[in-house]
Amino acid sequence: MAFRFPLASVLRVREILEQREERALQQIQMEMARISHQIEEQTAVIAGVYDAQAEALRQPISAGVLHSFQWEEQKAIERRKVLLAALQTLEQKREKQIKIYQVAHRNHEALISMKKAQRNAYELEQARAQQKSLDDLFIARRQRI
Repeated sequence: MAFRFPLASVLRVREILEQREERALQQIQMEMARISHQIEEQTAVIAGVYDAQAEALRQPISAGVLHSFQWEEQKAIERRKVLLAALQTLEQKREKQIKIYQVAHRNHEALISMKKAQRNAYELEQARAQQKSLDDLFIARRQRI
């Protein structure tokens, strides 16, 4: 008789739950990477505006041009602040999701350990039964001689 784990369906459900929580964590991390990239882009825009403004100030320029530099800089700074706030929110969400994933992983691992223990016990019992059968066969043959 083959080994059958009575909680196989529960194990499968726990595995699916763990995978789902892992995917959710990966999605959050991808979103964090995307926002971090956008923050870097806005930082580059701000640096570019500073450089362009510094270059423009070496020559006589109108107040409108200078004002447009300041407006562009403020716009980039505001976008960067919004992105930083979103990144902070995602970081909190990630920490929460890590805890959820760890619980799902522990639950899955507990069932895997239980399955291994039951399988080992089953294999040991099968080996004992086989050895008993061989011993009985040996004794039966010996008694015939």
